[in-house]
Amino acid sequence: QVQLVESGGGLVQAGGSLRLSCAASGSIFNVMGWYRQAPGKQRELVAITSGDSTNYADSVKGRFTISRDNAKNTVYLQMNSLKPEDTAVYYCNARQTWALKDYWGQGTQVTVSS
Repeated sequence: QVQLVESGGGLVQAGGSLRLSCAASGSIFNVMGWYRQAPGKQRELVAITSGDSTNYADSVKGRFTISRDNAKNTVYLQMNSLKPEDTAVYYCNARQTWALKDYWGQGTQVTVSS
C-alpha cells in the first residue's frame, strides 16, 4: 500500500523559511514533486524532480529548492523568502509514469503572514 506522509508546514512571517518533507513508502516512483492549492484556486505545480531534472513554477524560482533522498524515498521542499501569496495547502505527489499512476499526500498547510 502506497503512503505519502508530509510534514513541515506551519505559520511563518513573510521573508521566513520552511522545509517540507514527504516520506513515501510501499513502492518506487520515478517522479516526485510538490503542488499547492490556495483557497478558491486550482491546484498548481510548485516543483518536481525526476532523476537529475528539476522544474519549478516561475513564481517560486530562486526561492524554493526541491531535493530527493532516494535511499529514504523522501522528497523535500526548502522554501525561502516566503511571501503571503505562498499561503496554501501543499501536497506531495509521487508518480509512476510507466504505470500511469499518481499518488497524493494528505496535504500540509503553509501560512505566510505579512
